[in-house]
Amino acid sequence: MTYSFAKSTRKTLYTPEQRIRRDATKWTLVQGILAPLQFLVFAISLLLVLRFLATGHGYDVATLSILIKSLLLFTIMVTGAIWEKVVFGQYLFAPAFFWEDVFSFAVIALHGLYLWALWSQALAATELMLLALAAYTAYVINAGQFLWKLRRARLDLAPRSEGVTA
Repeated sequence: MTYSFAKSTRKTLYTPEQRIRRDATKWTLVQGILAPLQFLVFAISLLLVLRFLATGHGYDVATLSILIKSLLLFTIMVTGAIWEKVVFGQYLFAPAFFWEDVFSFAVIALHGLYLWALWSQALAATELMLLALAAYTAYVINAGQFLWKLRRARLDLAPRSEGVTA
């Protein structure tokens, strides 16, 4: 039995020139280190925030973990913009990562709002932790967007079959 699949018309994520620039820049390595580090800090922080919300204990350590997570977020956003400039020729909103960049601003806004609320004492401890959870939810969605793009980039490298015979 023979199955024929139409050739994919999906545009590749990178042009050959962009792929060369992506592979040659140190910023790709920086992103490759910061992203999993940020996720590790996020996971630990999430547990600490949930622990505080469940028990009322550990506010200081949960707050410190959110501050570290926020610092890593801002660092990865700045270095990511530099990476985007090197690879695509613009700091933000390159067509290949437009929606990821748009949603990144929501993530930054929520983390920034947390920092402002903490500094100004505009929210009580529980409200601050709930705001952190909202920021973390947005972060997870945004991280998923970037993981999907990483998968797409890998699929772009896979050889494409014109047909499959079973």
